[in-house]
Amino acid sequence: MNKTILVTGPDLDPAAQNLVEARGYKTIHTPAYADSNVISETLESTGAVGVVSRMGRLNADVINKAVNLKVISKHGVGTDNIDLEAAAKRNIPVLVATGANAVSVAEHAISLLLATVKRIRTLDAGLREGRWEKPGFSGVELDGSTMGLLGMGSIAQATGRMAKGLGLKLIGYDPFADEDVFAKNGVERCDNIEDLFAGSDILSLHCPLNEQTKNIINASAIAKMPPGGFIVNTARGGLIDEAALVEAVRSGHLAGAGLDTFAVEPPAADHPFFAESNIIITPHIGGVTRQAGARVGVAAVEGIMDLLEGKSIPPERIANRKLLNALSQ
Repeated sequence: MNKTILVTGPDLDPAAQNLVEARGYKTIHTPAYADSNVISETLESTGAVGVVSRMGRLNADVINKAVNLKVISKHGVGTDNIDLEAAAKRNIPVLVATGANAVSVAEHAISLLLATVKRIRTLDAGLREGRWEKPGFSGVELDGSTMGLLGMGSIAQATGRMAKGLGLKLIGYDPFADEDVFAKNGVERCDNIEDLFAGSDILSLHCPLNEQTKNIINASAIAKMPPGGFIVNTARGGLIDEAALVEAVRSGHLAGAGLDTFAVEPPAADHPFFAESNIIITPHIGGVTRQAGARVGVAAVEGIMDLLEGKSIPPERIANRKLLNALSQ
């Protein structure tokens, strides 16, 4: 059996690389954010049987041309860059590293929240430019405010635990989560998404990007939030109508936003977020820590090797499980 695994990105954590080699496999890499043609050509020339999906898209054309491909494993949990249906039609499972980067992403969400609410960027810049802006300054205290969690997966749960340490009350909406998920995390369940928006002084996004959630945070949704609210997004940029967010910040309805993701990544040089000092932005690095990188990398390659060797994969780790089941009937 060919034991080649393609990594769509220039590197892999040493712990994951060591595991690959110890089990008799080898990895090859594409450049960062390689286009589909490069990924497809590399798959064809190497006969790779597995892919660790990091950067770049695995669309239907890439998947259909990769005749030796047997499994795709996401280096994380977001699968919007992978055509799940195309993979299912070829009976290719798409695995995710559920929970492996939850703590790191949650820490980043809280960091974005604090930097945004406490106006760290603008105060730092003002001081460096010679301004002492204490006279007339009035900040915001978070204790007693309400954070709304859109989605109740492992990252949302970790974010909620940290937010409670700041004195925040928690509400959440996730139609797919069991009641005990809310109960064990001390999160009040909202019956509908409108109640979530209306009750959130801070709205933190933790849901996948798909046709149902694309631009779910639009002008109408933002208008339902309390005046002076904040949005934090460490999930996927496409969840937000970016023009509507900018308008809400400029109008003052939103006091700010902390964002680790963009609808198109990397963003264009003239992206309107760059001109807004009340929007704190980072380059999709919430889960990029040494610790999370090791856990995610190991989970990603281990899933590939286990599946190829006929070992059992937990159902919750198969992102396209329902599609695979439906197509097999």
